[in-house]
Amino acid sequence: MNEKKASNQMWGGRFASGPAAIMEAINASIGFDRKLYAQDIEASLAHSRMLAKQAIISAGDQERIAHGLNTILKEIQSGAFKFSAQLEDIHMNIEARLAELIGPAAGRLHTARSRNDQVAVDFRLWTKSELQRVAEVLKGLIGVFLDRAEEHAATVMPGFTHLQTAQPVTFGHHCMAYVEMFGRDLSRVRDAVDRLDESPLGAAALAGTGFPIDRHATAKALGFREPTRNSIDSVSDRDFALEFLAVASICGTHLSRLAEEIVIWSTPQFGFVKLSDSFSTGSSIMPQKKNPDAAELVRAKTGRLNGHLVALLTVMKGLPLAYSKDMQEDKEAVFDAAESLDLMLAAMTGMVGDMEIDAAAMKKAAGSGHSTATDLADWLVREAGLPFREAHHVTGRAVALAEEKRTTLAKLPLDELMAIHPGITRDIYSVLTIASSVRSRASYGGTAPAQVRRQVKAWRRRLAKS
Repeated sequence: MNEKKASNQMWGGRFASGPAAIMEAINASIGFDRKLYAQDIEASLAHSRMLAKQAIISAGDQERIAHGLNTILKEIQSGAFKFSAQLEDIHMNIEARLAELIGPAAGRLHTARSRNDQVAVDFRLWTKSELQRVAEVLKGLIGVFLDRAEEHAATVMPGFTHLQTAQPVTFGHHCMAYVEMFGRDLSRVRDAVDRLDESPLGAAALAGTGFPIDRHATAKALGFREPTRNSIDSVSDRDFALEFLAVASICGTHLSRLAEEIVIWSTPQFGFVKLSDSFSTGSSIMPQKKNPDAAELVRAKTGRLNGHLVALLTVMKGLPLAYSKDMQEDKEAVFDAAESLDLMLAAMTGMVGDMEIDAAAMKKAAGSGHSTATDLADWLVREAGLPFREAHHVTGRAVALAEEKRTTLAKLPLDELMAIHPGITRDIYSVLTIASSVRSRASYGGTAPAQVRRQVKAWRRRLAKS
């Protein structure tokens, strides 16, 4: 065996040319960071205009640079651009092509700039745009829930704790719980945009630059609120990526909880909802099956979001200031999380919007499990003057009696209820129906239909202003 063959075997069969091939494979990011091409060109255009305005480069060179960058943009958008792994990343691919197009003037573009602040500004621009888009999608999902809540403000269903029947609620009220959850997600998205809305362009490698650049001008040109204030932090910060993943993970958790409920509700045992064919699949062997695959996949993809967050947290936790190549691992996590979240939000918006509600099944289930027991206890406090703990005990005895007789609280004879406590009168039956129970929960934020409609109106006003 000759020396070259032995060397290749040591490095592994996939990398036939040895260490150089391995280094190229591990170092290159063009396979995924090409997604940043539009942001890279946008930032380079802003940087070149600022350099010309500050008389750091000539107006003629800036015009050539702008023409070249716009030509490259069109090439990439048309699919004509040839990406090269040997050029490592999107920044070097564009810079190399710019040199081919306009010659030596291309070399002036990188004045007062490093790939460190270049990638930081590109990635911030992309993440900001994605967050703003997620905000609009979340508003759409919230709007669908508001429509369903308004439609079913008085549709009764069982409310659960521990997945056991607890008290009657309305389906509209249940929908509004998700409005609150996704409303918080929307708030977190906007907070994340506010925090990342600073431009790192001009921080250069880590120490800033000796050229008389105008960082406020480039920040404004790129739509940032202001430039970052510390050049070291500017190139080493990936909080905005972590926060995107954290926001995605929390939102994914909410989507997953909803998906789990849809899976449960769509079973024959519950039968609360029926999913359309658009969001269901059949079985390859059981013709009667209609599987809630879209909901199950939403539930599963939350694991991807959580994994990406933990992965990037782990990458960042041991890095000294300022930039390290480890940070190249940030983009694949964010890009994949963004694609997953897009699918999850779209699927859930579609499912919630077109699923069929079986109000009769919900109403029947709402009366199970002695769900009006708390209403009996409240009546004893309000009308018979009992302390709540004593009323709770009396109600427990009534529930035990109903269980023994295999009936409901509303069907227990008055004399048997009076035997449990003499303060009980015939008026007790007025609070033991599902409808009366739901209507009585009229406290702010409660399940009473009037409260649900009030919250729907309030949320519609809030969304209209946002």
